[in-house]
Amino acid sequence: MESEGKGWHYGSLFFYTACAVALFSPRVTGQIRYSIPEEMSEGSFVGNIASDLGLEPKRLISGKARVFTPDSSEYIGLDKENGHLVVKNKIDREELCGEISACSVSFDVIFENPMELYRVTVDIQDINDNSPVFPKSQIEQEISELAVLGARVPLESAIDPDVGVNTLQKYTLQPTDHFKLNVQIGGGGNKNIEMVLHSPLDRENKKLHKLILTALDGGKPQRSATVQINIIVLDGNDNAPVFSQSSYKTSVVENAPKSSIVTRVSATDADESSHGIQYYFEHASSTVKSLFSIDADSGEVKVIGDIDYEKHKQFTVKVKAKDHGGLTDSSEIIIDVIDVNDNTPKITIMSFASAVSEDASPGTVIAMINIQDLDSGDNSKITCSIDLNSPFKIISSLTNYYNLVTYSELDREQSAEYNITITAVDGGNPPLSNKEILNLKISDVNDHTPQFEQESYNAFIAENNLPSTTILTVKAVDMDWGPNAKVSYFLIDGDVNGAPLASYISINSESGVIYAEKSFDYEQLKSFKMQVKAQDGGSPPLSNNMTVNIIIQDQNDNAPQVLYPVQTGASVVAEIVPRAADVGYLVTKVVAVDVDSGQNAWLSYKLQKATDRALFEVGLQNGEIRTVRQVTDKDAVKQKLTVVVEDNGQPSRSAVVSINVAVADSFPEVLSEFTDLTHEKQYDENLTFYLILALAVVSLLFIVSIISIISVKIYRWRQNKLFYKSGATLPVIPYYPPVYADGTLQHVYNYEMCGTTDSRMSDMKFVRPYSQNTLVSQSRMGTVQREKKQEVDDLTLEFCFSNTSQYWCTVNSIPPTNTHTHSATLC
Repeated sequence: MESEGKGWHYGSLFFYTACAVALFSPRVTGQIRYSIPEEMSEGSFVGNIASDLGLEPKRLISGKARVFTPDSSEYIGLDKENGHLVVKNKIDREELCGEISACSVSFDVIFENPMELYRVTVDIQDINDNSPVFPKSQIEQEISELAVLGARVPLESAIDPDVGVNTLQKYTLQPTDHFKLNVQIGGGGNKNIEMVLHSPLDRENKKLHKLILTALDGGKPQRSATVQINIIVLDGNDNAPVFSQSSYKTSVVENAPKSSIVTRVSATDADESSHGIQYYFEHASSTVKSLFSIDADSGEVKVIGDIDYEKHKQFTVKVKAKDHGGLTDSSEIIIDVIDVNDNTPKITIMSFASAVSEDASPGTVIAMINIQDLDSGDNSKITCSIDLNSPFKIISSLTNYYNLVTYSELDREQSAEYNITITAVDGGNPPLSNKEILNLKISDVNDHTPQFEQESYNAFIAENNLPSTTILTVKAVDMDWGPNAKVSYFLIDGDVNGAPLASYISINSESGVIYAEKSFDYEQLKSFKMQVKAQDGGSPPLSNNMTVNIIIQDQNDNAPQVLYPVQTGASVVAEIVPRAADVGYLVTKVVAVDVDSGQNAWLSYKLQKATDRALFEVGLQNGEIRTVRQVTDKDAVKQKLTVVVEDNGQPSRSAVVSINVAVADSFPEVLSEFTDLTHEKQYDENLTFYLILALAVVSLLFIVSIISIISVKIYRWRQNKLFYKSGATLPVIPYYPPVYADGTLQHVYNYEMCGTTDSRMSDMKFVRPYSQNTLVSQSRMGTVQREKKQEVDDLTLEFCFSNTSQYWCTVNSIPPTNTHTHSATLC
């Protein structure tokens, strides 16, 4: 396609469609977008709207398709014969959108029978149809020969109304013997150019310098403009004025009264001979000149015209300060226009059905309305409403479009017609409004169903409630009148945990109040659902169902249960703590559970009756019992700890567990203390005598065994032979001391000894134990205890003696972790 008068070629047009937005019935409204270049000739093809919307061409004629533009400016027309959109009026993008890069025109295509609305947006693409233009064909500029290097000479910028790459891109300056070009981006995005002196000037050598400034855009082909700059070299004045700010930013309300001061600019000149600085606008457009003026002496900028925000939202004005010596400085003023609420919303009824059936379903479209407000911000925010207490509502469809729809069932017997007042109010202060009245007639039918206020209800009730406790109230509304509007409530039959629902819940048929029929137990039933039916009094009656979720809330009705350590009366459980245990030594851990839930099941642990010199502490959260200090000689061997396990309920519940702890390095100490606990009696004072006697016998047997080994080694080959031929194999009968039950005694050593009648088989074996040994011997008459502290490794003794009877002794070693306890059994 060729743009008129330009000779540019464009590829095929592109378009895209947004998904259709259905408002209450299929294909009520939608949106489509096309893109075309500017300057297309009248009648040029834009797009086939019938094909793009999937419509039959005859639909355009039967639906009386037409184009509607809110501001009555029609750039695009509709050919209903073939469904083509064509250019109706030639579009100049610069005239339509000015400096705004994103430019588009929007309009609506409306169909009748049934009513349909489609929003069409046509993006106008810029072409390089404008060359840069300098405001003057020649620039006269004076500069002192005493100007310092780096002095700036502002220049008037070129103007290119195109946008994007087609607009002004760069400048070039020739020659560059004394000046170089500097381009800066201003606060408004404009390119400000200035010449910078980089080589000294000599007026006696050359009074006039002629330079060529070229402005180039980025289009293809590239367009350009040139201007001649005449630099006149002056004598004497070697300091240029300097503005106090490089850019001034201010604002002015639209419709501001004339002579209102917008801002004041000021510049200073270091020259003593300078008697004054003159201010004036530089390269001001005709619009700026018609709205603002600047006082040459004071620098005050005033309003001299009528400012309209809807036409101009911001102004960027370049201002120049010049001293009597011809030196100048430039700055810019950015003036933001503040919108005031000076436009009333405009209501346009695009389509209206004068009558509607009483049985029209909710959401039936009655009218399509367009509301426009030319203001911006809050001043353009429209609130559209209609009369209260009517079965209609107004909803937003597209931007600035509203649909008047039925909101509930209609009843001609109550109202045969409605005068609907549509009110549009903007968000200004004070707000402006507009009204439109529509007369709608209702044709007769009848149908209304009770409607619950919520689709579902969640009700909470604490367990252990009293019967007949109120749980919640449900409510349904019927839009009918008289008996047809009277709603009754019923429970739909069901069961809970195999029992009838009615045994748990009941409902008041008139008020909708739901009651509990029994007390609930959270541990057995946490929640259940039921269906409630609301039925009106019509004939036949109409009804509606709704789900109620009953959620049982937990109460703290269960005390904690201790899982470990197990408390039994049959034995004493003892935990061993060595006297050399470090601070933080783990003694044991209390494990408990609570069948409640939530914070009612959060457990904490604490020691009961802890003293200032307490040796142990319990972890508040984990129940771990650890030492809090080093063990001293004053600490008793036998310690009894009472741990209280408490939940976090209100009020809280608790459980108590007792733990026996032995502070000792050997098993005999522990055995002595806790044998007293189990048997609850004192040992005879002769116990020490028996212990010494038993140890003496064992020592004697050990010495005899050493001598026997030395004497029989000479005949070892005979002994081995006889040993393997010996027919009697004595069984190993394990024996465990009966003086303690299962607990956490670490390092237990069991000793068993056996003697035979064959003296030739007498032998003795030595195996090193792991650490300190404590030998405990027990005879048939009792138990003898003795602590023997010495470093011996893996000791296993085996004695065999010639005697009329035989016995067997074996020393077994079980090495756990901290302390070392040993027991021996003689049989």
